Amino acid sequence: METFLFEATVFLLAAVIAVPVATRLGLGSVLGYLLAGIVIGPVVGFLGPETEDLRHFAEFGVVMMLFLIGLELEPRALWNMRHRLVGLGGLQIGLTTLAIMAGCMALGLDWSVSLAVGLTLALSSTAIVLQTLDEKGLMQTTGGRSVFSVLLTQDIAVIPILILMPLLALSSLPPAHVPTAADADAHGGEEYMAMSLLDGLPAWGVTLVTLGAVVAIVLLGRYGIGPAFRFIDRARLREMYTAFALLIVVGIATLMNMVGLSPALGTFLAGVVLASSEFRHELESDIEPFKGLLLGLFFITVGAGIDFGLLFDQPMAMVGLTVALMAIKAGILFGLARLFGLEGRNGVLFTLGLAQAGEFGFVLSSFAVGQSVMPAPLGAQINLVIALSMLLTPLAFIAYERVSARMRFGAAPAPEEDAIDEEGEIIIAGIGRFGQIVNRLARASGFRPVVLDSDLETVQLMRRFGFKGFFGDPTRPDILAAAGLGRAKVLVVALDNRRAATRLVGLARQQRPDLHIIARAYDRVHVYELYNAGADQIVREMFDSSLRAGRYVLEAMGLTDFEAHQAETAFYHHDREGLRELADLWSPDRPVADNPAYMERARALNTELETAIVATIGQGMDPEDVPVPVAEEEAEPTPQPEPKSRRVAS
Repeated sequence: METFLFEATVFLLAAVIAVPVATRLGLGSVLGYLLAGIVIGPVVGFLGPETEDLRHFAEFGVVMMLFLIGLELEPRALWNMRHRLVGLGGLQIGLTTLAIMAGCMALGLDWSVSLAVGLTLALSSTAIVLQTLDEKGLMQTTGGRSVFSVLLTQDIAVIPILILMPLLALSSLPPAHVPTAADADAHGGEEYMAMSLLDGLPAWGVTLVTLGAVVAIVLLGRYGIGPAFRFIDRARLREMYTAFALLIVVGIATLMNMVGLSPALGTFLAGVVLASSEFRHELESDIEPFKGLLLGLFFITVGAGIDFGLLFDQPMAMVGLTVALMAIKAGILFGLARLFGLEGRNGVLFTLGLAQAGEFGFVLSSFAVGQSVMPAPLGAQINLVIALSMLLTPLAFIAYERVSARMRFGAAPAPEEDAIDEEGEIIIAGIGRFGQIVNRLARASGFRPVVLDSDLETVQLMRRFGFKGFFGDPTRPDILAAAGLGRAKVLVVALDNRRAATRLVGLARQQRPDLHIIARAYDRVHVYELYNAGADQIVREMFDSSLRAGRYVLEAMGLTDFEAHQAETAFYHHDREGLRELADLWSPDRPVADNPAYMERARALNTELETAIVATIGQGMDPEDVPVPVAEEEAEPTPQPEPKSRRVAS
């Protein structure tokens, strides 16, 4: 136990050091975890008898991740994704399996062994790929969604693969029903020898037990967990929710281990079954904190478990097999990307993102060895190839970023911008959820704004509802001129991109010093940037809605409607006035935390705010009679001509 705790401490210490450094260098957290594992494992030698136990413990990170993914996917959502799951994902698994199988048979392996190797290496790394996509903000891209569809298909495919695997057993190897050391390694140590439900069963019996376990998971999720959760709910203890959520995950994982199945797939099925239940969000919040930490430990153990002895004994063969595997998978993926219309960066992301083998490969190879499907030396070689390909995956994502930033492989030509045939006294740049409200209010009041947006789909959707808009980049001077900047009275800047919004304000102010510019700000720092750029009125996108929610909180806590309104009004005036003061102290060249004058005044303003609100509520004073500076204007903060060459925020 002491050795286990020591190694866990070393693993965590290595992660705390390596991951932030790797992230700062732009390498991503996954590569940092893998490198930390390599350093403390093969390099430094912090490996002991408890390391394998730690790895099985860390595999619960993958288990929990698949459970959370399942919670996000209702059976109906899976049905709606059936074309990509069966088409894109199914073709990837089938073609990759056949290609690898053909290569193995060319090297002299038996067809059944070659098929098992192909099925094992056809799968990609759900843990590494999803983590990297999420970190780099690529999950919502077309390529990212396609990658997720294939990974989901692969995860589901593990079940039939594990059911099929015992039927490929070779008579020349040890009998399939005899548990081996590989079984113990793959399923949590020596305990497996006593807990396995497969002991003594023939191949067809193993298949039936495996299928029965899957059915049991589905029935348990559908009919058992709901009543149990309602029983736990009556205790009204937060820790009981967490304990029950962990019990679900650990219990299902244990059952899957006992029948030789992947615990991650069992929990994924349970998550899908529970996705439409009223307990979904509660389960998500309870499991999420454990998932991130254990997933990081899993990546460390992958790095620590790389067999560098085997690699050094056969360097050319192992590296060559790894490169060949990734090349075969990348070639098939690239062809599928073209077939399914994934062009340009999306096609490159799809190709590079799935070219590696995955963590389920470790499970399949160990299971195949234990079920006498392949010899143990071949299983060790496969595990090394899997680990090396996973190690190269973060580098593939870095290569994707570098290449896609400089080149546009097969990118579709950019749509032509509209010829703007209207000029207006009001120009609205950006027609998202913010700009559309401004546009509707102005039109309902009898004005006809000219609307510009660089998102063609948004403009086309707007036209369906009967609102005219023009597709074009509002930050281009010629687009602004065509929209009537020369005679416009008001420019509304409602762009989602904060840098583009600041740039547009500066451009418009330079061309029209007398133009009234109203700009949306993302946060307080963006307010200062827009203020320096020359905006007249700046609206923080969340300020008014948050203030109204705060008033509801006060009313719910017992304040009268009048008192809550007075507190809201006092906060509104005081915060706007304080923001105007802080704008003069803010500097774009230094963070606010490193600006002593800014921080000192911000703290003083917080104290003044508390005093003002207490006085307003306690004495029934009008907010504008409270002895603190208040602004007269209604918008926040508002630079006003004083003369034209000097504006002061309000």
